[in-house]
Amino acid sequence: MPEQVEIRPCGPLNAVVRPPGSKSITNRALICAALADGESTLRGALDSDDTRVMVTGLRQLGLAIQHDVSANEIRVTGCGGRIPKVRAEIHVENSGTTIRFLTAMLAACEGQFRLDGIARMRERPIGDLVQALRDLGGGVRCEADNNCPPVIIDSRGLEGGSATIRGDISSQFLSGILMAAPYAQRPTQLAVSGVLVSQPYVHMTLAVMAAFGIALAADDLSRFEIPANKKYRGSEYEIEPDASAASYFWGAAAICGGQVTVTGLHRDSLQGAVAVCERLQQMGCEVQHESDAITVLGGPLRGIDVGVNDISDTVQTLAAVALFAQGTTTIRGVAHNRHKETDRIADLATELRRLGAVVDEFDDGLRITPQPLQPAAIETYNDHRMAMSLALVGLRQPGIVIRNPGCTAKTYPRFFADLDAMREAADG
Repeated sequence: MPEQVEIRPCGPLNAVVRPPGSKSITNRALICAALADGESTLRGALDSDDTRVMVTGLRQLGLAIQHDVSANEIRVTGCGGRIPKVRAEIHVENSGTTIRFLTAMLAACEGQFRLDGIARMRERPIGDLVQALRDLGGGVRCEADNNCPPVIIDSRGLEGGSATIRGDISSQFLSGILMAAPYAQRPTQLAVSGVLVSQPYVHMTLAVMAAFGIALAADDLSRFEIPANKKYRGSEYEIEPDASAASYFWGAAAICGGQVTVTGLHRDSLQGAVAVCERLQQMGCEVQHESDAITVLGGPLRGIDVGVNDISDTVQTLAAVALFAQGTTTIRGVAHNRHKETDRIADLATELRRLGAVVDEFDDGLRITPQPLQPAAIETYNDHRMAMSLALVGLRQPGIVIRNPGCTAKTYPRFFADLDAMREAADG
């Protein structure tokens, strides 16, 4: 991948796209399959930096995993809750799902482990997860006194009992404990304090757990009763295309006009990110739902005032679309986005201003007032979503350069090739 790519503008789109498998589902399924009794086959699995980091980490723990990249298939021989290698040091790079899910999984098993990552990972809070696991009897601590990785795990398994976890930092903390707690020695009562961010991802976690044989009741996602001494069973599991990745193609239809159909997703998909289509509809697009596809047709765009706590991974997509809308767009409810791969509020505001927009930043979001756009070289901050979302601007505005495009390998290694193929089809 070159150090930078320039995006060439195109006309109205007419494309059918199927993005790669969901990272979020793939890494959840890998955890359940690793803990399960028996062999599992994950079909449609994503091959990206984040999923490779998870697969590598599980292999370092002694699990047998066969990854057929050409077939998008991963076969996992589960350990039944007993890690084959009881000592390991695992580097998770900048994969938040990997460090959070492995921390909880390993706390529920026996052994001594150290989890670390790149410099940015050492700035991403994990203390609330660590404390909740300690309250449940897990031998977990942060190596430094800053509630961030590296994480040290010296555990004889989870005892169970009661714990409370904040809901406003990352839903992945809750998801990690939910997936691990069935392996505790006694039942677990888990309470969520405050507002739970990204709730659709918790519903996703529960759905994946159920597919591997452990179903939990969850009426309002504020309290969970998790039985003890349960085990996942090896399963055949089909993974949906990534809905957050699909948002870029739907966003492209909004910006360029024409239409884009994403196959493999539908209104009731596991991934809440499909709800980005509702926001695009509010902005003036037409949305068509089928049993196995969603189509967005571009139309005159208008600014909106919208909360996106439930689909926070699509904030940057909506921000890119807002640059082409009539009037101001306000995006709210995503304070936790400051703790992602980069500060997805402050750094996004910086790049939108570089493009010419007037941007007002506040604690949990930003207000975007479009102005005449200008050519710009966009910094990506090693954030895959910054690169993919702001590349959409270049489909209409000449002179848009994306620096460090290789960062998209985190979740979508072929993004720029797929974007270019869609653009070339539009040009005839």
